[in-house]
Amino acid sequence: MTFLCLDVGSTWTKGALVAADGSLVGTAQHETTPPEVLDGVAAVTAALSASSAEVLACSSAGGGLRLAVVGQERLVSTEAGHRVALSAGAKVVHVSAGEIPNVHAVRAARPDVVLLVGGTDGGDEKVLLHNATKLALARVKVPIVLAGNTSARSAALSILDGRTVVPTDNVLPDVGELAPGPARAAIREVFLSHVIGGKGLSRGPRFRELVRTVTPDAVLSGVAVLAAQEEDGAVLVVDVGGATTDVYSAVSILDDTPAATVALPPDRRTVEGDIGMRVSAPGVIAEAITERLLPADTNLTEKARDRNENVDFIPTTDEERETDLRIAELAATIAIRRHLRMIGGRLGPKGAATLVLSGGVFRHAPSTARTEKSLRETLGPILRDARVVVDHEGRLGPAGLLAQAGHQATAAALLRL
Repeated sequence: MTFLCLDVGSTWTKGALVAADGSLVGTAQHETTPPEVLDGVAAVTAALSASSAEVLACSSAGGGLRLAVVGQERLVSTEAGHRVALSAGAKVVHVSAGEIPNVHAVRAARPDVVLLVGGTDGGDEKVLLHNATKLALARVKVPIVLAGNTSARSAALSILDGRTVVPTDNVLPDVGELAPGPARAAIREVFLSHVIGGKGLSRGPRFRELVRTVTPDAVLSGVAVLAAQEEDGAVLVVDVGGATTDVYSAVSILDDTPAATVALPPDRRTVEGDIGMRVSAPGVIAEAITERLLPADTNLTEKARDRNENVDFIPTTDEERETDLRIAELAATIAIRRHLRMIGGRLGPKGAATLVLSGGVFRHAPSTARTEKSLRETLGPILRDARVVVDHEGRLGPAGLLAQAGHQATAAALLRL
């Protein structure tokens, strides 16, 4: 038995053929082919001779999943909703707390889904019902995941009658108790049922039926599989792209969390939309100067501007490749620092056991020794004992798809990096 794990992105459709024992049989990619992305899927399938394989697919084509969080109190329920949204592979485009006066800001963010949260179970219902009323009166058309105080669920559903609403368990059932699983599953369900079919990616239902989750959610599941192989450490993954840099972390054993705070989920993701290798390259340099990683008169400013103005730039000389790698090192450093700040600097009791470098700039580099040295110097103790590996073949996403489909042993074997 073999599995064809597909990632249909906005630019490339990538495939990995995996045997039941977890061995990687082969990989292939083809340009994504809207308005019929199945043409690109067929090309990848043919390249891998995988017509008889079981297909597992994820997608970030059409911009992925844009999510707005509407909550009650910023440091409690809204923060809980925000963290759940990040762990679900969504790009959080709006966060509001308290009684919203109107939904103008929500609409301006152009979300695909609204996550409506508020209150612990049996606690305050006022803010949740107020915000439900505002969303109903404004005729918000996008699907709403209702994951707040379960005591207010019936009333909220009545208020939102006529809207597309998916009710699920409270993300914050009690003070300090974060329950991300049900809301994360509901967000995934909404993405598959109501969002991906509206992206104009395919003319029929087959593509919607193939896709199981949004790509970052699959990668995060893969990171969790990798973390489960660590006895007492955490896994940190940084994926540097052209426009954004994503950071994922997962822990096998969490240290104690004070009961008065919103506990972190064991796996989490942050997206830095202002730092990347091409369109966001100037953001990397500007932030690196701010964080004193570079002098203000660095010659990288002009080189980053050139990459911003020519997003299809491909380095052809050693000097250009070295510049790309330096920008990637800075992007990774900044993104990891931000990620650590978001999670309170906590990566389990002993810091990172494994750091995985992902993205084309690292996959194609002849060596990442300098990158490893730079990251250890700038990030300090968090990477003191970490091994550093490059995900050359893009295994994390396929492993996550396999794990979500119930093939845990195959996923774990695939990730014995």
